[in-house]
Amino acid sequence: MIRTHPNDPPLTGAEAAKVAWLIARMAKRGIAGEAVHQADLQRKLDRILDGARKRADKAAAAARK
Repeated sequence: MIRTHPNDPPLTGAEAAKVAWLIARMAKRGIAGEAVHQADLQRKLDRILDGARKRADKAAAAARK
């Protein structure tokens, strides 16, 4: 598992690769200017992090039993 930030859940290798790809795409769009729409990429990133949080919560609940 890969830790990106202390507040973020641990990511699998595939999730980390997807996050890196999305951030690269966001950076590329950012170079085009501040008026460029990036909400679609942000939603994809949020969806990946939410899935990782759910998996981490489920694993923590299973470990407590």
